[in-house]
Amino acid sequence: MFTNRRILEDGLCQDFESLSVSKKLVRSVSQKLRKKRVHRSDGGEEDSAGGVSLRCLTMYGRVGGCKVGADCSEDFGDSSTRRLSASEEGIKSAYKTLCGTEDCCSYGRKDRFRKRSSRKGLELDELHRNGRMNISLPDDILEMCLMRLPLSSLMSARLVCKKWNHLTTTPRFMQMRKEGCYQTPWLFVFGSVKDGHCSGEVRVLDVDLHQWHKVDVEVLKGRFMFSVASMHEEIYIVGGCSSLTSFGRVDRSSFKTHKSMLVFSPSTKSWRKAESMKYARSSPILGISEVTVDCPITPTQSTRQDRRFPRSRLGGVSDVYEDPHRLSVRRQLRSLSDENASIMGPTKKQRRPLRQRTETSSLRDGGKRFVLIAIGGLGSWDEPLDSGEIYDSMSNKWTEIQKLPVDFGIVCSGVVCDKTFFVYSESDKLAGYDIERGYWVVIQTTPSPPRVHEYYPKLICCGTRLFMLSVSWCEGDGQIGRRNKAIRKMWELDLTYLTWTEVSTHPDAPMDWNAAFVADKDLIFGAEMFKIFGQVLDFFTVCNVGVSDKVMRWTHISRNRVGRELDASSCMTKTIAALHL
Repeated sequence: MFTNRRILEDGLCQDFESLSVSKKLVRSVSQKLRKKRVHRSDGGEEDSAGGVSLRCLTMYGRVGGCKVGADCSEDFGDSSTRRLSASEEGIKSAYKTLCGTEDCCSYGRKDRFRKRSSRKGLELDELHRNGRMNISLPDDILEMCLMRLPLSSLMSARLVCKKWNHLTTTPRFMQMRKEGCYQTPWLFVFGSVKDGHCSGEVRVLDVDLHQWHKVDVEVLKGRFMFSVASMHEEIYIVGGCSSLTSFGRVDRSSFKTHKSMLVFSPSTKSWRKAESMKYARSSPILGISEVTVDCPITPTQSTRQDRRFPRSRLGGVSDVYEDPHRLSVRRQLRSLSDENASIMGPTKKQRRPLRQRTETSSLRDGGKRFVLIAIGGLGSWDEPLDSGEIYDSMSNKWTEIQKLPVDFGIVCSGVVCDKTFFVYSESDKLAGYDIERGYWVVIQTTPSPPRVHEYYPKLICCGTRLFMLSVSWCEGDGQIGRRNKAIRKMWELDLTYLTWTEVSTHPDAPMDWNAAFVADKDLIFGAEMFKIFGQVLDFFTVCNVGVSDKVMRWTHISRNRVGRELDASSCMTKTIAALHL
């Protein structure tokens, strides 16, 4: 008898080693069951969690489910009963000595036992006690849930795990979110100046939630007087200046003019550098438009006869003023090498496979092509420019375009509307550049909107509608001694009859002569910033031009939330962009 008991105990020890269940775990579980059974008021013998008997937790191993209940995993009828064999009776008595219970496993249960590992069983018991469940969703359902989140919540969701970060940054996910109309308008304010230095901070306004965010951009520190344009959920920063004597300060006495272009993707918080312009510009007038893949971008070949040079005292064209470096040998050799290079074609180092260029451009632009036009601005010597360049996203190159018409004046505003780049000059002239044909046309409008010449007008495009905001004087209600006041009005141009019509009046007094306006679908956003009584104030407004009412009304979306920390120089250097994210 003693020998049989010894053999049985050795077999049980081997079974415990194979099940990888520690004695400490068995002891702790048995003590918890004993305490729980004592405190039960109904005198029941069975406790379960999630459909699994708690008394079977000591019998769970890494390999499978309950070892004793494995034989009982069949469905029994109501009249059938399970008889224990002699060996099972011995195992039951051995577990009685270890667990302190007479019936460790429920053999007479009529429901089906499922095989589970000890680790999963313990996790299920713990999750059931804490009220938490670990649910794993398929990727497609997870994408459908994440794409409905606002952008601020989506940014936080990307920090959860690598899987969520990967799912929410793919082009497919962004396209599905865009087609599902889950994007909301966001307003980006550039050109912040603090303590006389260009901080490079970008203030971002969530228009729907009325919340401001701040993005620190190391690349924009020290750069000012640049222009921005938005397309395909990206913002393009073109040109600008930076001080040479003191880095970061807004100093026009000694500065460097840039010709580079930076691309900012707010959805992924990434920056990249695109192809630089041929000429350096500060505060250029930008126009951006989406074009077809087969759209011909035909630049006009600039000839020497097309250029306009200052005249001499005798009224003729001076050869010296025409080209001060005309007699330079180095200039002649460089021109000769450029001609030879154009004849021979690109060198081996410059060549790139056509397939590689196509794949790069398609990945960069998301399969859509657009053009960006930069016209006017100030050159390297702070001189006004009348030349322009066009950027093709497919080739990632800038190309010179035809100069502005003669005696057009300095460009102060521009926008692309219906495949035409409209620009307005300080001398109240309107011209349009045909993007596909590549030439300028002077547009005669009647009548021209009256304006105060200290305030430059701003052109805005919403769909196929062209608007202009200008400041004009309003008579003091016809009363004697009543002072006139300046108001900002919005005009719409009839592209068929070329007539301007007043459609709205801005509610704020025009205190900012450098007010910025930008359009996003049917919304026109305005940003005004000025210094008064030693404090910088800011006002952000919006107008919905898609409403059916004849009078378009402006509403405030933010007041005095940005200017409190900025200097007065921010009123001059600010520029805004709008995106649907």
